[in-house]
Amino acid sequence: MSESCNALLVKKNETETSVKVEKIFIDDIKEEELEITTKHSSVNYKDGLATTPNAGFIKKWPHVPGIDIAGIVSKSNSKKFKEGDEVIGTGFGIGAEKYGGYSQKLILPSDWILHRPKNLSLKDAMRFGTAGFTAALAIRRLEENFITPEKGEIIVTGASGGVGTMAVSMLSSLGYDVVASTGKSKAKELLINLGAKRVISREETNLEAKPMGSALWAGAIDQVGGNILKWILSTMNYRGVCASTGLTLSPKFDSFVFPFIIRGASLLGIDSVQCPMTERPKLWERMSNELKPDSLSSMGNDITLEELPNTLNEILNGKITGRTVVNL
Repeated sequence: MSESCNALLVKKNETETSVKVEKIFIDDIKEEELEITTKHSSVNYKDGLATTPNAGFIKKWPHVPGIDIAGIVSKSNSKKFKEGDEVIGTGFGIGAEKYGGYSQKLILPSDWILHRPKNLSLKDAMRFGTAGFTAALAIRRLEENFITPEKGEIIVTGASGGVGTMAVSMLSSLGYDVVASTGKSKAKELLINLGAKRVISREETNLEAKPMGSALWAGAIDQVGGNILKWILSTMNYRGVCASTGLTLSPKFDSFVFPFIIRGASLLGIDSVQCPMTERPKLWERMSNELKPDSLSSMGNDITLEELPNTLNEILNGKITGRTVVNL
């Protein structure tokens, strides 16, 4: 018999959406599926987009957003998990193809789920969430391309957002000199406390790019795209590497070829959604150890399910700093 629970349900007509907490019914689990009792989720820019009429990645309406999930297995049809296991999930089709973490219970394929890392609580795993996982992926790609602390400064754009704050903290813990770029002047103290060597304004990076500007950066993690990404590429050091993770300024940019063929710069795309499950446990293990900020448990804010509609609207309008955990 189907169970009911509270969830943030997004309904859509031709021109608008409604976003409110409602009762939904949970189906029985099928082969290789899990029923998870959700303890925590988190707030990501993509979750905000999921409340808008033009969210093309949503496969079926009405929908429950929440691309991150941490909870306890309440039913299992998989040999890999048993009832009572503490688990986490990010990416794949969570909050897109399937109902997401803004539900007190949900059904997900077991192949999308990991056991909770030993050194992280369920809540701290959601402090990381997709944002922390994306930042860790970007750092790994920089390292794979021989970007080490002695190579020079690393710039992180959109530094006051979820991926940005995580990237600043993780890079600093590894010994990199981090320059944080943000459009929020009030975030300067936060970013310095997270380990940024210095903080610059968005206006200092949203500049008209020359074919090749002054060489400034050994590496970059860019959340914003648009003109800022173009400028960063034109100011990379020889064999500098930029990891592109977001598009909060614009999904479009143009660039010159010169940084690539004269300075040997590289632009790397970072996708945390389809990252193979074979790679995830090792990266989460690293996040729970050397990449774990000392202040992780106190980073960001906690909210309830009922507070989500307003928070999701705020993240779309650039008013959220750091990470927000949703307590279910």
